[in-house]
Amino acid sequence: MLKEKYSPLYFLLSLGAGGLSVSFYMYLMFLIPHEGVPITTFDFAYPILLKGNWLSFATAFSMVFIIGFAFLHFKLLIWNIKQYNAFKQTDFFKSFKNSNDEVTLMALPLTYTMTINVCFVLGALFVPGLWSVVEYLFPIALLGFAAVGYYGIKIFMEYFSRLLVTGNFDCTTSNNLSQMISIFAFSMIAVGFASPGAMSHHMEINAIGIFGAIFFCAIAILLLLIKLILGFKNMFEHGIGSEPSPSLWIIIPILTLLGITLIRINFGLEHQFNQTSNNSSLFTLTSFIVALQIIFGILGFKVMKKLNYFEEFIQTDKKSATSFALICPGVAFFVFGIFFINFGLNFNGIIDKYSFAYFLFHIPFMFVHYKTVIYFFKLKNKFSL
Repeated sequence: MLKEKYSPLYFLLSLGAGGLSVSFYMYLMFLIPHEGVPITTFDFAYPILLKGNWLSFATAFSMVFIIGFAFLHFKLLIWNIKQYNAFKQTDFFKSFKNSNDEVTLMALPLTYTMTINVCFVLGALFVPGLWSVVEYLFPIALLGFAAVGYYGIKIFMEYFSRLLVTGNFDCTTSNNLSQMISIFAFSMIAVGFASPGAMSHHMEINAIGIFGAIFFCAIAILLLLIKLILGFKNMFEHGIGSEPSPSLWIIIPILTLLGITLIRINFGLEHQFNQTSNNSSLFTLTSFIVALQIIFGILGFKVMKKLNYFEEFIQTDKKSATSFALICPGVAFFVFGIFFINFGLNFNGIIDKYSFAYFLFHIPFMFVHYKTVIYFFKLKNKFSL
């Protein structure tokens, strides 16, 4: 047991494994036709496997990685829960709860929400006929997201109210964007709620999902404005340290989650609320988010290169739990890149599906995906997890 040496940021490796599992599902989501059903399920994927063409290979390849990373997600999740329970019993935990680092506890609801998403993907893709009873599963999913949402609000309110009462926030040690992990968590919960909100055929489930998505999305956006301004103010005054520099990339997964939430809300309103949506809005939204992700991606990379972060914390034996924050941005950029290609470009007729241009646009996002997988295993092996 790590005990005092443990950090809740270790949950981010489990989160990354879950995110990578879901990311490989994105290939199947958009490459396999699934007419009449909003996502690719077993009933669509299995016949493709039997055809023996390039799509069969891509499907089998993706399925292997979906299962593999899902296994790692649950393995690392169980390990983290055991370590965290031991960590709570230490004397150090009391001082931890009264420091800026208390906000890292938001990694727990963040990871638990990913667990629900991983279970949903595994069920849809590997359980025959599950979609026929999915309307019975949506209420269970909503209860799961509500429970995790309550847990996240409880953690954050204890932390935030303490700061407002005592005023002991240390700005000199918060000259980074690591405080935005709370926004990451609320954005993840929002996108979870948006899933049944977009897909359910029952108005009540649809409305509850959309409301939950808007509720947590509103919290995330409000906190994003506050913490982004404060974070950059502290960095401009004190500079950013080498170890927390990956926090500059945390905005990338937040943008992905908020973007997917807005897309799902739009689909839900079109599905049940008779809203007529315009595909051009999907082009502008996805383009806007990808542009911001590219800017923050370049900025974070330049800063980390200047600080020799990769040489110090990746290439050497030096360990830092914050290095786990490198995984989620790579996953998020790839996932939203797939949304950009399909909802932004293909839906508007800018490129045709399965065309040369369609696959050409995938190359930069697939490269980031590949590098993220490599870094995941580097970190996993480095920490012997």
